[in-house]
Amino acid sequence: MNIVDVKGECMNFREINCINENILRAIDDMGFESMTQIQEQIIPIALEKKDVIGQSQTGTGKTVAFGIPIIENIDFESEKIQSVIMTPTRELALQVSAEINRLLKYYPSKSVALYGGEEITKQIKRLKDRPCIIVATPGRLMDHIRRRTVKTEYINTVVLDEADEMLSMGFIEDVEEILNEMPNRLITMLFSATMPDRIKNISKTFMNEPAHIKVQSKAMTVDAIDQKYIEISEHEKFEALCRLLDIYQPPLCIIFGRTKRRVDELINGLQLRDYKVEGIHGDMRQEKREKVLEKFKKRHINILVATDVAARGLDISGVTHVINFDLPQEIESYVHRIGRTGRAGNTGISFTFVHPKEMEFLQEIERHTKSKMEKYKNPTGAQAKEAIYLRASDKIVDTITNGKEEQLEKIAKTLLETYDAVDLIASALKIMTKSDKKKAAVRLTGESPLKLSKKYRKFENKNRAGSDKRSYHKKSDNRKNHQEHRNRQDKKNGNEKGNKDKKSVRYDRKRQRSNNE
Repeated sequence: MNIVDVKGECMNFREINCINENILRAIDDMGFESMTQIQEQIIPIALEKKDVIGQSQTGTGKTVAFGIPIIENIDFESEKIQSVIMTPTRELALQVSAEINRLLKYYPSKSVALYGGEEITKQIKRLKDRPCIIVATPGRLMDHIRRRTVKTEYINTVVLDEADEMLSMGFIEDVEEILNEMPNRLITMLFSATMPDRIKNISKTFMNEPAHIKVQSKAMTVDAIDQKYIEISEHEKFEALCRLLDIYQPPLCIIFGRTKRRVDELINGLQLRDYKVEGIHGDMRQEKREKVLEKFKKRHINILVATDVAARGLDISGVTHVINFDLPQEIESYVHRIGRTGRAGNTGISFTFVHPKEMEFLQEIERHTKSKMEKYKNPTGAQAKEAIYLRASDKIVDTITNGKEEQLEKIAKTLLETYDAVDLIASALKIMTKSDKKKAAVRLTGESPLKLSKKYRKFENKNRAGSDKRSYHKKSDNRKNHQEHRNRQDKKNGNEKGNKDKKSVRYDRKRQRSNNE
């Protein structure tokens, strides 16, 4: 495996001679000129029909990096599905499919997105249009393969997008099973912000001497994003959040909660305090989630509260602030969270709330990202009030510069004859900023502090890592013995299905899990 660290200036798309003119026209329409670092390295290798691993965060142009080689490898005279892109969530599937369709603008075929949470009959109807490319979440793709509505015999290009997130969401076994169903693959591309051991094993098992292209993560996570943390107890977090929002007044802000219950409570609490906020999580219907995201993109609301799963793959320009109300369960998710801001050459700010008992977890995040977070003092109510008053005074100044009204001037002169000018302006500011809703009582259900798991402690203690590995195999053997016992009981009771039942149960369990994609 060749590993290339990417730096420096990038070339123009037209400097690669073998890109079809139809794709170049589409790229021009999309407003792209120079390639990103990951595109410049990935595209030439994949065009030679070689396997490749791209290691970079979101917002680096990965979709175009794998989209161009996919399209170049399509036989548009054939009506077969020839390429599959797997993503961890439905939002990312829709986003990737839309981007691929922009590249396909001057071609006769379009891509189709397949994901859980939508009626499968609607997707079967779309598949009858004979798309050459499908973008799918693993659980729903397995459903279609079982139904033979997606046939794998002609699939020659496979892309795993955000593979580390598919691992953390528990889909990696599904991915491996799907890859085994596609023996005629000519090109396999894998994209991941991080490379855990399980992802490395996939590359060894299913890829043929892949080139490993790595965009340096330091520039992505440190230079573009101002990372801060606040050491704070659980019961102080909501007030601290409101004060941060009052001080910074973010144009677009994403707040991450660890659970669906937490997201719902944050939405209700912030709306009670008169903030323009809505949220998304896995239990919401797809239609509602899309409406919320559309509001956020159009700035009808400026605050979005989300779980990690629901926010995966969001590509919304202009996000200025990310607030980690809770630390993520997986350290790798921190990189994905703060990657929602500081995109496309812009800067961003991230705040992370950390319980005193979670400091070890924070230190592991710093080790993982190779960066240090700046400690930020818990903002006070006085600081928040001052920020609100300053914005109100700015509005008064703007009103003065926008013109005068005779009637108001007469009233103002009368008041000045009786009262001091400073007292009058102070009273006006008080009236402008008064809001009873800001004092509304909000109580959140407490969450226990996160503890650093053995998965991360193994970096500090190699002997323990070896012990964990042996323990893992032992558990696996126990599960295997239990299943063998169940199979023997099935046969004894006259049930000859055996392994078929086992496989059916596994598919049903995975289908249920896919509803949260």
